[in-house]
Amino acid sequence: MGRVSTDWREDGVRVIPPDALDANTPQTPGMHRAAAVTHARAGAEKLWAGTVTIHPGARTGAHHHGELESVIYVVRGRARMRWGARLEFVAEAGPGGFIFVPPWVPHQEINALDDEPLECVLTRSGQDPVVVNLDVEGVADPEHVPWVDPGHPAPPAVS
Repeated sequence: MGRVSTDWREDGVRVIPPDALDANTPQTPGMHRAAAVTHARAGAEKLWAGTVTIHPGARTGAHHHGELESVIYVVRGRARMRWGARLEFVAEAGPGGFIFVPPWVPHQEINALDDEPLECVLTRSGQDPVVVNLDVEGVADPEHVPWVDPGHPAPPAVS
């Protein structure tokens, strides 16, 4: 049912101020990650959370996070995500948008704006800071993939 604690002061809620984030985490060229919630810093058992900043017009190298699932929440800016074996798929998200990256998926984050940084909150399904940087040459013209689920069907094809 969960861990029983008698010392909620020491084993309860943790608040991590923005000036206490830890940049000592694996990095990918083109982005800056900073850890907020980890086992060592907050006692988290199953989650990792932190921030990601990508400079105006910048893009990361292709990478994946092994067996971990990732959720990216866009705080500011416009995220352009490319993914696939040759980064052949693309979609974008703006402030308030969520991006889900399944395990093992090669991907690349791009700041779609040239005049402001892309700022995001990142959460992963595990504690291991897995970042596998890849040497992938992306296709020149990736296919745009719209958001589709049972409640949001694909738009009709334009003829």
